[in-house]
Amino acid sequence: MNLIFTCGGTAGHINPAIAVANMMKERHPDCRILFIGAVGHMEETLVPQAGYAVKCLPGSGLSRGKNLAALKKNLYAVKCVLDAVKACKGIFQEFQPDVVIGTGGYASFPALYAAQSMKIPTCVHESNAVPGVTTKLAANKADRVLVAFGESAGYYRRRERVEVVGMPVRQEFLYMKKDEARKALGLEGHVVVSAFGSQGAKVMNETIADMMPLEQADGFPFHHIHATGSFGKEWMPQRIRDHGVDYENCPALDVREYIYDMPAVMAAADVVIGRAGSATCNEIAASGTPCILIPSPNVTNNHQEKNARVLEEGGGAVVLLEKECTASVLYEQIRSLLADEKRREEMSRKLLAMSRPDSTERICQIVEELSKR
Repeated sequence: MNLIFTCGGTAGHINPAIAVANMMKERHPDCRILFIGAVGHMEETLVPQAGYAVKCLPGSGLSRGKNLAALKKNLYAVKCVLDAVKACKGIFQEFQPDVVIGTGGYASFPALYAAQSMKIPTCVHESNAVPGVTTKLAANKADRVLVAFGESAGYYRRRERVEVVGMPVRQEFLYMKKDEARKALGLEGHVVVSAFGSQGAKVMNETIADMMPLEQADGFPFHHIHATGSFGKEWMPQRIRDHGVDYENCPALDVREYIYDMPAVMAAADVVIGRAGSATCNEIAASGTPCILIPSPNVTNNHQEKNARVLEEGGGAVVLLEKECTASVLYEQIRSLLADEKRREEMSRKLLAMSRPDSTERICQIVEELSKR
């Protein structure tokens, strides 16, 4: 069996594809797998790290502006798509894929379009509550459209081809136990984790830095692990020190650039604070960790807030809009959750009920079905 995965731009698009590829490799050891992405994006690093080959093609996203610069960018984007479609057809003729699987990002559209024009079965997975442009464009001719949230099924015209499968996540998020994680990490008492992406959201890093003096004034009532991201690490430590908090010599504060062992850290936490990208929401649901979500206001179609509202309406999340999320407001929300163990237990149960632990397996079954055509 030969499979091509096409994805790009963010970890939320790439990691689900890698999770499915891993399971397909387990189920079919002789399976050949190739990834197609865009030049200059995360897939160039993440896919080879996972052990797979990737071909990256030039690409560009669309601008929603109406000025001359936006027009030029969109014309360039169209040229990139046309060139990429031609390149993908050449790749397919050589690789002979049985199925092409797209998991989102503009980089995936040329491969899906090329496959559909060559009558190669295609499968599209949408991880957000609201479908992105790529999914909308590819869904009409896709053999199967897979969605992470049941609420998003109504966005598609060909409902008979849509199936709610959830979001593939790393197995560690599903099976890591709280007691085991705390023992492994050497943590006791209440634990709060905050992270806002690999680069770090400036506004939210500022809010967390401004909240640490409140923690200090209260005698540090919880162990706080915070990831600054690559951008935040440059300036956030000084902002914390300017507030009179010696975080480097404080056992209750753990400020680091990245959280590499997120499954264990999330399992150990009483509360996790973060953005509301699809990957984050589904990892939180899989781990059953009560959360405070602050959706990014700078995303297409406000999809992060819509993702967050799904968890909120299901009873597993507290949602704060960034414009409302001051240091004092966030701190009070944390204190309220930590003081109410029964509420946290109920949130955890509801999050686990929303999770679909068989998501990766179900997607693999669908890919196998398509490969037999």
